[in-house]
Amino acid sequence: MASKPPAGDPVQDAPQVTEPKHAAAGLPAIGHTLRIAQQQMGVRRTALTLLRVNQKDGFDCPGCAWPEPEHRHTAEFCENGAKAVAEEATLRRVTPDFFAAHPVSDLAGRSGYWLGQQGRLTHPMYLPEGGDHYEPVDWQRAFDIVAEELKDLASPDEAVFYTSGRTSNEAAFLYQLFARELGTNNLPDCSNMCHESSGSALSETIGVGKGSVLLDDLYQADLIIVAGQNPGTNHPRMLSALEKAKSNGAKIITVNPLPEAGMERFKNPQTPQGMLKGAALTDLFLQIRLGGDQALFRLLNKLILATEGAVDETFVAEHTHGFEEFAAAARAADWDETLTATGLTRDSIDEALRMVLASKRTIVCWAMGLTQHKHSVPTIREVVNFLLLRGNIGRPGAGVCPVRGHSNVQGDRTMGIFERPAPAFLDALEKEFGFAPPREHGYDVVRAIRALRDGEAKVFFAMGGNFVSASPDTDVTEAAMRRARLTVHVSTKLNRSHVVTGARALILPTLGRTERDLQGSGEQFVTVEDSMGMVHASRGRLEPASTHLLSEPAIVARLARQVLGEGSATPWEEFEKDYASVRDRIARVIPGFEDFNARVADPAGFALPHAPRDERRFTTATGKANFTAAPVEYPALPAGRLLLQTLRSHDQYNTTIYGLDDRYRGIKNGRRVVLVNPDDARELKIADGSYVDLVGEWKDGVERRAPGFRVVHYPTARGCAAAYYPETNVLVPLDATADTSNTPASKSVVVRLEQSTAD
Repeated sequence: MASKPPAGDPVQDAPQVTEPKHAAAGLPAIGHTLRIAQQQMGVRRTALTLLRVNQKDGFDCPGCAWPEPEHRHTAEFCENGAKAVAEEATLRRVTPDFFAAHPVSDLAGRSGYWLGQQGRLTHPMYLPEGGDHYEPVDWQRAFDIVAEELKDLASPDEAVFYTSGRTSNEAAFLYQLFARELGTNNLPDCSNMCHESSGSALSETIGVGKGSVLLDDLYQADLIIVAGQNPGTNHPRMLSALEKAKSNGAKIITVNPLPEAGMERFKNPQTPQGMLKGAALTDLFLQIRLGGDQALFRLLNKLILATEGAVDETFVAEHTHGFEEFAAAARAADWDETLTATGLTRDSIDEALRMVLASKRTIVCWAMGLTQHKHSVPTIREVVNFLLLRGNIGRPGAGVCPVRGHSNVQGDRTMGIFERPAPAFLDALEKEFGFAPPREHGYDVVRAIRALRDGEAKVFFAMGGNFVSASPDTDVTEAAMRRARLTVHVSTKLNRSHVVTGARALILPTLGRTERDLQGSGEQFVTVEDSMGMVHASRGRLEPASTHLLSEPAIVARLARQVLGEGSATPWEEFEKDYASVRDRIARVIPGFEDFNARVADPAGFALPHAPRDERRFTTATGKANFTAAPVEYPALPAGRLLLQTLRSHDQYNTTIYGLDDRYRGIKNGRRVVLVNPDDARELKIADGSYVDLVGEWKDGVERRAPGFRVVHYPTARGCAAAYYPETNVLVPLDATADTSNTPASKSVVVRLEQSTAD
């Protein structure tokens, strides 16, 4: 049977450290999955629930956005997906009695792990001004409170409407419709903090801000480069696709500052051979210095240009623009500068070049390791240059593959969750709904925090997520949130954002992805878009955790009617009653969704059109794929300092902490650890097992300190360190962002290590 949540926060002051693993998944993953699932759901519920994950007639995993194959296993989920499902389908409950027993001042002192372990929220809860306890309210009162605050604003632009990547297509479309009918484009989302750099770079260079490959392309590739990504923890089902690609003859180059178990060897739990031996995945490991990726790809481009017959001259001539300027910049790339920027050897780069030249079909996959630096956008543009040179966009087995995180983060953006909407989208919205949407750009995440800090935004409404813990510069973010008049969170579970509040606060509990959704016209389903642009249905099967929950579409529809009144001609009641009516409107507004309801009836779903992939057509400003020629950048590292990247543990998904272990990296019972190269540690005279404060250094001169981290000597790239977020988000300055995309630069934080008073 399921176990009770922890009564008190576990002690984390003495993490245990063993050698890191060199293989991922296998029997340990199965054992850990079943243990966590049973603790949250019990045995019978575990079996019934997990067998429906990612099935054609089941529900989409609320974890990552990796696509499902056409032919699915009975157990079509990974260890971390099972943890995400277990946390949502848990039998634990957070009732009004819990809030009566725990003042907000008490909850604010608890860890994110403890808060999340308490279970599912069951009632709408209200924190009145000056109060220290959340109180239960009915839904009508909750909507009245939001409406009161929104109507009191001097301008709709004093409200911020944030979206998490868990939100369905239907809910996201209604949410942006409500915000724009209210009169604002303040629609920041979690993309602003992760793949905004990818979208910015790809939109400019190929005309579509999404990846250009499907799963079958990975299976057909000759070479797959995985850069700045740890699939074994963050997208574990990707390992199955890489294993299949390897069995088909593909080579894999891994580019990362840390060796990661999943990219070394994958023990596929679906097969006996996989369980016993596993498959080696990486053929060449380039242990790159943080932020050195642009320099690496620039030099590879120089070497390709210098190799007779290596450039696809026909493709370049017919489909690209800007080649000469790019080629001049690439030919000027310097070996010595590249070796300094990357920390790599000449021999390893030469070996990478040999593999590149031997490949007729190349895919580059990446994640946050490329997107969260000051120069992330030019880095990804350089990746595009690399692929364009040899015609590796718009043919099978080749292309760009930014691997998205949360399960519908890409779909939410497609639905219009964007602070800088395209004029064509707003024109279609106006034609369909008969109101004039605002045209002025709104706030992204960083600008929203600044607006809250400066008193320019007064209401913060979040559709899912854990904004406070996900955002940079924790102290600044929390102070900004506390300046709001009202903070509102649509949530399934308790998190830190519920205890860092404005003058008033609401928690609105919603259905999870796993739960049955009954509305006026009958049982509903929602849709999601995966990381490769496939759209499919998701049908929850479990009974809701409480009779007091509303679905996300219902919450938006009722709130919109309450705020906008009868003057709104939008049929909000119809949208709540029947989600098919929402999909009919999506079909008329968003290209690629024509005949949406009929097409999504196919159990496999459908692929959205992608002009570069489908027809080598590039809808850029030039009408062609654009080569670019930005100056090479990489982070400067002062003497005696380290370059820190924030990352996840294996017992973590985004800001949700499932446990206190990081099994693959050999960490147990603690998260406040910092991974430091042994040679760097010796130079800094920092012993393994000692405790240090991480002190950020940035040009504003503000001291940002994360105290009490155990030093772990670990095979990181020289000069580079790593530690888990959200604990280290305090070190990331709000204004330290990527050029163009404004994404927080969480992967290149200059720190010094000071002996901790906790030592």
